[in-house]
Amino acid sequence: MLVSQAIPNLGSVQVYPGFLLSLQGSFLPFSFPPVSSVTLKQLAQQLGLASSTVSRALRNGADISAETKRRVQAMAAELHYQPHAYASGLRNQLSHTIGVVVPEVNDRFFSLAIDGIEEVARQNGYHMLICLTHDSYDLEAQVTRQLTRGRVDGVLISLAGETQGPAHFEQLSSRGVPLVFFDRVSDALGTATVTTNDFDAAYQATEHLLSSGCRRVAYLLMSGKLSIGNQRQRGYEAALGAHGLSLDPDLLLESSGSNDENTAAIKTLLQRRPDIDGLFASTGRLALSAYQACQELGRVIPQDIKVIGFSNLEIASLLAPPLSTVTQPAYEIGREAARLLFSAIIEKKPLLATQSMELPAELIVRGSTMGSPVVSKTAPAQQLATP
Repeated sequence: MLVSQAIPNLGSVQVYPGFLLSLQGSFLPFSFPPVSSVTLKQLAQQLGLASSTVSRALRNGADISAETKRRVQAMAAELHYQPHAYASGLRNQLSHTIGVVVPEVNDRFFSLAIDGIEEVARQNGYHMLICLTHDSYDLEAQVTRQLTRGRVDGVLISLAGETQGPAHFEQLSSRGVPLVFFDRVSDALGTATVTTNDFDAAYQATEHLLSSGCRRVAYLLMSGKLSIGNQRQRGYEAALGAHGLSLDPDLLLESSGSNDENTAAIKTLLQRRPDIDGLFASTGRLALSAYQACQELGRVIPQDIKVIGFSNLEIASLLAPPLSTVTQPAYEIGREAARLLFSAIIEKKPLLATQSMELPAELIVRGSTMGSPVVSKTAPAQQLATP
């Protein structure tokens, strides 16, 4: 269902539908309880019993008859009633399981980040439950409801592309479940985040294109709804301004579809604006679509148009020409996010926005923007202080 499809070769991690991964090498059967809105009071009304009687029956109270227990348990099963673990005091009994909510795992950034999370989880004797949202807000909200009814000691989250706000995570937060956002983050819940400095990284990528002679640089973004997209766009605009160029809204393209859909959208942009001489892709997927669009239009990279992109693609150096990239430390982002989460779980202290971290990205110049490969850091790693 939402836990995952089979995910091969995800480091040492294999996740299958209906199973919870044991990091010690075995698989433990696991499924979320059916999502139900039935409350204890409604269950009691259905049975014609007092809520306190139903509660004691569900806890196998010695003062409740065997017949009453049987009736209560049968009706609870029929209505898919699920007692809230946290409300019933079970929160103090650790499940040794953390939830990891990500848009996808086919993207190399997320597979590397999960590897980093897995390292820290294994060191702490924990299992991981990986939930995929496929960039859907509705699926993300459903996953969150399931995690609320399940038993996890903490959750690591990278937001779906459609998500505009984290209100659906407030239930988890209000129950005392530690949350850490990474890469695609929200500041609204006042918890810790782990990111790269997306503004600086985008600034340097755009600056590199402009310094290489480009004057009409288009920015390809996946979603303008996420802070990560906004920060990168701000960096892009700031670099234009530093070169005396004003923002041309016609050079902004938002596309989060399939590769074919992205390629078609980029082709349309390039046909409408043949003066574009640089493409800055905010994701590796969009960078690949840009290559395909240029090839289909006969635009030669880098002679006719230069391309750079945020990407952790292993094949970036194997493309023709090799792709210039802003590469994020995905493994380290996952690892540091997990370390923050486990510090909250173990020390039983709330996570604060002041614990947020930024890690440096790398600008790697390759053939798609001309020039020999050069690696430079975009910013030093730092812990953020929130006023």
